[in-house]
Amino acid sequence: MVAVTDTKIDAGQLRHGALTLPETIGQSIANIAPTLTPALNISVVAGIAGIGSWVSYLIATLGCVFVGASISSLAKRHPEAGSYFVYIGRTFGPVTGALAGWTMILAYLTTAMAVVFGFPLFLGNFLGVFGITLSLPEQVVFSLAFIALIAYAAYRDIQLSSRLALVLETISIGIIIIITAMVVGKHGTIYDPAQFDFAKLPAGGIMSAMAFAVFSFVGFESSATLAKESSNPQRNIPIAVVGSAAVAGTFFTVISYFMVMGMNDNAGAIGGSSSPFADMTNAAHMPWAAGVVYFSAMISAFACALACINASSRMLYSMGRYQFLHGSMGLVHKVHKTPHMAVFTSVAIVTVFFLALTPQTFLNAFNETGTIATYGFVVVYLGVAISASFDMKKVGLMTAKTVIISAIGAALMFFVVYSSVIPWPAAPDQYLPEIFIGYLVIGLVWFLVLKSKSPTVLASIANDMEG
Repeated sequence: MVAVTDTKIDAGQLRHGALTLPETIGQSIANIAPTLTPALNISVVAGIAGIGSWVSYLIATLGCVFVGASISSLAKRHPEAGSYFVYIGRTFGPVTGALAGWTMILAYLTTAMAVVFGFPLFLGNFLGVFGITLSLPEQVVFSLAFIALIAYAAYRDIQLSSRLALVLETISIGIIIIITAMVVGKHGTIYDPAQFDFAKLPAGGIMSAMAFAVFSFVGFESSATLAKESSNPQRNIPIAVVGSAAVAGTFFTVISYFMVMGMNDNAGAIGGSSSPFADMTNAAHMPWAAGVVYFSAMISAFACALACINASSRMLYSMGRYQFLHGSMGLVHKVHKTPHMAVFTSVAIVTVFFLALTPQTFLNAFNETGTIATYGFVVVYLGVAISASFDMKKVGLMTAKTVIISAIGAALMFFVVYSSVIPWPAAPDQYLPEIFIGYLVIGLVWFLVLKSKSPTVLASIANDMEG
């Protein structure tokens, strides 16, 4: 790669090679937060897909694995902190790359917001087992403390963050699996004829639920943002990205199947519930299990929000160093070797929007921020899938396998984009696509102005991106 010392801000370096393979995987697994799907995310999917929820998750798994394969090929050639900003920028030019980075920043931050809105729901469900009810001001105070802990962990040490995230998520997934096995044991069988009667599964609902099913996966790609800090990014990033998508997808598919079976195929009872897993355990006459599950959900929420802040701050860091955003975003703490200004900026944005949207119900705010996050991720996934083949063609390494993988991943992501806006969302979500498009327009205008005012800088960055 050609060095561009006159345009690329030299403000310290991230801690290169600090993360082992398990710690790199920890970033992706924590950002996916598999525990949150049975604890809350499945409510939306089950409300749309009904008893076909597991099929929605299976198709989403295939799509994310194919996109992950495209990401892997790009990560091997471009192990940079900016990941998607760099991947797409080196293929389609710096403005397009900047727009991808701009989109991923929104996606990571709105995912963090969604998780923060989920936290008081999990806390309330946990305390409800003991007959304790929190007022709205108390829920807000606990949520702000939750954000403060995330900020400290992200600021302090990426190795600590990744290790902590992996351990916490492993514990919470284990709890979910054990309790689900106990519910299935009480049911007496693992076979549910209704869910395998494909002729009666709601095909339209399965397709419509795909967008939110993909939301359960978002973050599987986030380990790519830590490429500079991974010990062997050309090996570790592909394993983390594809492996986390495959493992999490298997977990989602199986758990959603058993949750619907545990509710005696009454998927409608899961749809719209703010405590779907508790509903299942109550139906199995295991009310005590709800407390355990939602305690693990709080653990998972912390790990996920931390991973989101880690990822968003690395995107801000990379774009700041290339001067697409304010140069302070490219600063690195002298002791902790973290992009501390980018971390604090990410946390501040999450906090402001949490307070601004709190007057709504937490469940509505969770749905709104999660939907916008999904738009952001899927659009960039689509761009990455397309970029992978072009990138390989540039260096004469494009094969039929590369094209097929890119085409399948792009086709599935395009379908998710299409199904998320056709038919146009009903109230109160009808303005969410417009908000997302408006955000993209703001970014595009800014980057075009930058290109107009600083053509030499953009030309130098373009040369650097052509690596």
